[in-house]
Amino acid sequence: MGNPHVLVIPYPAQGHVLPLMELSQCLAKHGIKITFVNTEFVHKLVVNALVTEHDVANSIRLVSIPDVNDQIEEIYLSMPVKVKELIEQINASDGDNVTCVLADNFLGWAMEIAVDKEIKRAAFSVIAATASVSVSSIPKLMEDGIIGYDGNPTKKQMVQLSPFMPPMKTSHFVWVDHGVWKDQNLFFD
Repeated sequence: MGNPHVLVIPYPAQGHVLPLMELSQCLAKHGIKITFVNTEFVHKLVVNALVTEHDVANSIRLVSIPDVNDQIEEIYLSMPVKVKELIEQINASDGDNVTCVLADNFLGWAMEIAVDKEIKRAAFSVIAATASVSVSSIPKLMEDGIIGYDGNPTKKQMVQLSPFMPPMKTSHFVWVDHGVWKDQNLFFD
C-alpha cells in the first residue's frame, strides 16, 4: 500500500478553512497525500491566497465542489452528495484511493460517507478549547441551574468549567457573548 491519501473537508466558512489547511500542510510534510475540498467560492479565495505559497500548491491538491448557498440546510443536503461523487471520482480515476476522510466536526455527514465507503475517518474541531469545553458542559450547566433552557445565564457569576481552566463569567459563554450558535438553534431548541 502506498502513502495515505486524506480527503480534507472544512465547513465552508473562513474560520474553519485555515485551521484545516494548516493541519493539512503538516500532514503533507510527512508524505501524506492531501486532497483539500472547498466550495467553488471558498476555493477561489484559497487559491488566490496561496499564489505565493508554492509549497502548499505542490503538496496539497486543491479541489472544489459546486457552491452551496449559506443556508445550513444546503451544507447538510447538497454538499454530502457532491463529496460522495468526488470520492467516487478520485477512487475510480487516479489509482490513489482516499484512505481517510478528515472533516470539520460540524460535518457529521462526512463521517457517515466514510463509514459507507469503508474509509477511515477523523473529525477535527476548529473551535477554541474554551468554547469546546463550554459547549460540552451545557447539560451540566443546565442541570446545575447556571443556564436556563434558552441558554441564557440564570445570573451573572463566575464558573470554573474544568479544574485546569481559569474561572469565566457566564456572560462570556460563546453562545451568549457572540450569539453565533444560539441564533442557529443548535443547542437550545
